[in-house]
Amino acid sequence: MLFGKTVTKTNWALTCLIVAMIIKLDEFTLNNACTILAERDAALASVLERYGFPPLWARAPGFSTLVHIILEQQVSLASANAAFARLCAYSEGPLTPAGLLQYSDEMLQAAGLSRQKMRYVRHLSEAIVDARFHLDELETLPDEEVRRRMTQLKGIGNWTADIYLSECLLRPDILPQGDIAMQEAFRVLKNLPERPDHERFVLGTAHWRPWRSAGTRILWHYYLSARR
Repeated sequence: MLFGKTVTKTNWALTCLIVAMIIKLDEFTLNNACTILAERDAALASVLERYGFPPLWARAPGFSTLVHIILEQQVSLASANAAFARLCAYSEGPLTPAGLLQYSDEMLQAAGLSRQKMRYVRHLSEAIVDARFHLDELETLPDEEVRRRMTQLKGIGNWTADIYLSECLLRPDILPQGDIAMQEAFRVLKNLPERPDHERFVLGTAHWRPWRSAGTRILWHYYLSARR
């Protein structure tokens, strides 16, 4: 059973694959997945007991959101949100690839983009306009193929692809690689001497499968709630 409490070793891999292929996170699935994880992991259970279920943190898939995620790379969310708002203010309608390509360097710099991120968002825009990259096709592709296609683009690494998979495509079994908030929350909850690298983090969360996207949301929920 996809929501069963126990899964035999013989069908474990198949169950994870089925969940990843046919289930999208929504409020119902997320809360059920969190309940399952609380039974498997005492640290996650303690977060749910203290702070309740985490938000879904869903974003609309598409160009505008992907640009926003690129702006979030290695900066605070507040800074990224401010830059994104200024970028959107240049357009009367939705942010589009063709529209962004019309913005000058001065306009992008005034919005708060570094030269590096200017190259990234322009490269993404050009790839879409030239039909070399099709965002709308990602919805039907397996996680690894989505990640492969996205990371072929300049400035899109595993973290950006994983956030898009988890929050835009709402895939159920994603661990965003290199997410510092997630790793720090895991370190504190598990009483580790240092943040785990991604390989150790994958090993330490294997028992969360096939609901690692729910586990990461619990970690983010803890990180944000504990700081208030």
